[in-house]
Amino acid sequence: MRKSKRPVGLPTRSKIAYIREALRKLVERAVFSNRSQAIQEAVEEKLARMERSRLARECAKLDPTFEKALAEEGMSEDAAEWPEY
Repeated sequence: MRKSKRPVGLPTRSKIAYIREALRKLVERAVFSNRSQAIQEAVEEKLARMERSRLARECAKLDPTFEKALAEEGMSEDAAEWPEY
């Protein structure tokens, strides 16, 4: 049996054909003016989603206990300096 020399991660021909047909139908129904516009909008949406998920990934790296201690650092001293109401 012959092994495929297709690089890992590339879509199969059937997947490419499916995408090409889906794009053709979207253009035909005038959802997009052309395939380039559809691809450009898809890439922009993907980049925006990646950017939004980046914030969540970075927040997951934070240590809540450390962040709370850092936020409350000096609060007791500050509270003593405030005048009574």
